Amino acid sequence: MHEPPLAGVIRGAALDKKAEEVATIDLTGRTTIADAFILATGRSKIQTRAIAEAIVEAAESEGAMVYRVEGYHDGGWILVDLGDVVAHVFTPELRTFYNLERLWGAATAVGDRSEAAR
Repeated sequence: MHEPPLAGVIRGAALDKKAEEVATIDLTGRTTIADAFILATGRSKIQTRAIAEAIVEAAESEGAMVYRVEGYHDGGWILVDLGDVVAHVFTPELRTFYNLERLWGAATAVGDRSEAAR
């Protein structure tokens, strides 16, 4: 799987805030939107906001440009556009409802702490 360098930074920031079901969808050659989506789940809107803030802070500390953040106020689905990588942070209900894995193809789980604990 081709992975932009920023993807690991984003995953790490999400996991530091206890995100669950962190996964990557490789979009290379499939769309001009981005090279990868990083998906993460927070148990509450407060946690999704904390995860999104950590992603923005980590990306900026790496010198990456944050083009936009959408959905922060509501907190159910927060999109962080970093150009080559787009992070999607969901509450469990909205992740199930929108099911980006089904729309864009199989996601590769990477660095999910629940997997590492087994």
